[in-house]
Amino acid sequence: MHEFNPAFTPYQMLKLGIFDGSYYKDTNPDFDRKPTITKTNLFMEGASQPLSVWKEAGWITKEDPMGWFQWYLRYYQGRRLPELDTWQIKRWKSFGARHGAQVKKNGNGDLTKRRKQRQALLHWGFDPIPDIEVENKFDFLCFLCNKMKISY
Repeated sequence: MHEFNPAFTPYQMLKLGIFDGSYYKDTNPDFDRKPTITKTNLFMEGASQPLSVWKEAGWITKEDPMGWFQWYLRYYQGRRLPELDTWQIKRWKSFGARHGAQVKKNGNGDLTKRRKQRQALLHWGFDPIPDIEVENKFDFLCFLCNKMKISY
């Protein structure tokens, strides 16, 4: 089977702050429960490319017209489409390996460094702070989200 183990659930990602809070509305029928959606990105506003770029790059499928996050939410809820799952998981692994290594090597625990890459890692369900050692990454990031608000 696939080795697919995101650091966060789709619901945790939305709570931390992804896609500037506008990508997925809490009334979307894909949600099996109403999520907490933070209205700003955790690390960097405007870090996402528009859906038009995703379409031009061939990353949008008819099964998931809103892209990778929609696929992940549906996968998390139990939907399985073997060919699509294999393709998306391959994309996920490639993205995380490339960007996670760069943040780990160059971030030096400074949350003002590599903000766009940190935000992108979070968009993909990866640990956006691989250069910081804490026991519970989600709780730590919630603290940042709720108390410190990284300045843009």
